[in-house]
Amino acid sequence: MLSSSGDRTPPRPRARDVSELPKAHLHLHFTGSMRSSTLLELADKYGIHLPDALTSGEPPKLRATDERGWFRFQRLYDAARSCLREPEDIHRLVREAAEEDIRDGSGWLEIQVDPTSYAPRLGGLIPALEIILDAVDSAVRDTGLGMRVLVAANRMKHPLDARTLARLAVRFADRGIVGFGLSNDERRGMARDFDRAFAIAREGGLLSAPHGGELAGPASVRDCLDDLDATRIGHGVRAAEDPRLLKRLADRQVTCEVCPASNVALGVYGKPEDVPLRTLFEAGVPLALGADDPLLFGSRLAAQYEIARRHHGFTDAELAELARQSVRASAAPGDVVQKLLSGIDDWLAG
Repeated sequence: MLSSSGDRTPPRPRARDVSELPKAHLHLHFTGSMRSSTLLELADKYGIHLPDALTSGEPPKLRATDERGWFRFQRLYDAARSCLREPEDIHRLVREAAEEDIRDGSGWLEIQVDPTSYAPRLGGLIPALEIILDAVDSAVRDTGLGMRVLVAANRMKHPLDARTLARLAVRFADRGIVGFGLSNDERRGMARDFDRAFAIAREGGLLSAPHGGELAGPASVRDCLDDLDATRIGHGVRAAEDPRLLKRLADRQVTCEVCPASNVALGVYGKPEDVPLRTLFEAGVPLALGADDPLLFGSRLAAQYEIARRHHGFTDAELAELARQSVRASAAPGDVVQKLLSGIDDWLAG
């Protein structure tokens, strides 16, 4: 290749494939992990009429920054969840989620679930959780992906329900539950109302990973730190609006599970380059990129790394560091951590 002066310039190096970059996936919701094709098959199997937004083949148009928009998002999620009716459906969902993660370079997945949402169709709360954990065990055997479960309470429900879930999560910790979360609209239900549930979970050895700093501002993140002693924050992006909070997260090495495509789809930010990935990263806040709900947002794990590269100028070395941070923040055992970190080094060296 010749320049205008006649000099031969070296060709640009080919960008490394982010789907081959080993990584951990720490923010993936259960029903939201479903393939669109699977949703359509299950709806047909049970004769369920789905909203047009779930059958068009395109991600639905969502904007959840107002209550009406969040209600629509929840309505679509509930419609999808209604198609999971039998243990075999749960097993299929988990196996396919594992297959998709492997395709995107994930070597460890922590899938998040509120078992109370599935209990009415699966024989009760404990049977539902046992079916989910059996499905995870089967997927691990079938695919080789390391996978564990994070049980999440719903902040729209009574805090006593969260305590019940926390006790159940601790009871089944030896079956593969590694953490306790708090999901749904963070503008409803104060974090402090759930402090006892999170204390039960922490005392039982589970990590604390509530949602915060997505639909609500920096105060939501501070509440997760102060009231729930969070070791990870689901989303956490709004912390970028408070430099002192950024420093606190960096000093304590609290990982933010950032989901760029989700943030844009739900209207938290207008476009991909507005998501404050670079601000968080350069402040020293550990990050773990996640897909959140691929069924509704239309992209999976590797696509989040592509957003970091394309819209935020992350170099391959910086993408490798993002992957390392996801692995270090995971609950993966030491040998898995070392294998993934070595794989990241190999990806970068290659």
